[in-house]
Amino acid sequence: MMHSITLNFEDGLTRIIDSLPHETVAETAYRHRLNIPLDCADGACGTCKCFCKTGDYDPGDYIEDALSDEEAEKGYGLACQMRPNTDLVIEILASSAACKVEVQSYSSIVKQVEFLSSEVVKLQVETLEKIDFLPGQYVNIEIPGTGYTRSYSFSNKPGQNLAEFIIRLIPDGVMSSFLRNGINAGQKLRIKGPLGSFYSRDLVRPTLFFAGGTGIAPFLSMLESMKEKGNTLPITLFYGATLAENVVEINRLKAFSEHFPLKMYTCVSGEETKAFAKGYVNQWINKSELAEEDYDIYICGPNAMVEAVKQSLHEHDIHHSNFYLEKFLPSGETMTS
Repeated sequence: MMHSITLNFEDGLTRIIDSLPHETVAETAYRHRLNIPLDCADGACGTCKCFCKTGDYDPGDYIEDALSDEEAEKGYGLACQMRPNTDLVIEILASSAACKVEVQSYSSIVKQVEFLSSEVVKLQVETLEKIDFLPGQYVNIEIPGTGYTRSYSFSNKPGQNLAEFIIRLIPDGVMSSFLRNGINAGQKLRIKGPLGSFYSRDLVRPTLFFAGGTGIAPFLSMLESMKEKGNTLPITLFYGATLAENVVEINRLKAFSEHFPLKMYTCVSGEETKAFAKGYVNQWINKSELAEEDYDIYICGPNAMVEAVKQSLHEHDIHHSNFYLEKFLPSGETMTS
């Protein structure tokens, strides 16, 4: 049976490849011309040691000098011996440059540019080949005629001939000017990726999403994927923006609650409105609202918002097993932890 293997490199580049029956992870990688670390190919040296984030596999045969029992229990394995029983997400303990792996490039055509507000645009592009990525990841978009690229998270589910992005327009921004004045349906754009370590893991406990502004984009991708997979675990989304008009895709978000338990809190910080609470997303961080013993937590938004949420979680002693965050800058760059 074929399985999907996602290889995440230390510098954030991701490649998704399909295995053939009975292939090891290393055999699959090399068949796809991905030169992951490898030496003996016999389970004896440990050069190909990697970490399995999600999925199940046959660990194969190896000596303890190559992989200790303690490492194996934590999720480490040897790529030359690991054979997938399910789809796998694997962290390669080396950079893509060291493995001579280049970021994938896709030619795309602008399908639609939709203004969700005066400051927020939804950009949809079509690609000749399907784009595989992990929900929450981003790509770099080359802006025609400028020599610049900008980074934006997918807001749609993986595996389509479609890529969708939610983009905030900023004064004098290179991408903003292009979206306002230079873009046309049918225009060609080149996108490179997927990239980033901010992506949804397998759900095993209640999960909290904190989104600021267009930081809602990766969560839309995650929720679309969860809907497709039939998630049954509870998700709580805290979503805020400065202005009410920039709290976007609300009906789309509400519709997810028809498929799995989704509780949503929305707010705006810069004006009074009847539609949303006044304040910041961290105002609901307390033991009465978040009474579970343990959570997985994802945060995406501007730096100040991310830091405020982190501080509130610490002050109110909200316990978490896993914590993932991505900060974004006005230029369209990202910082992932």
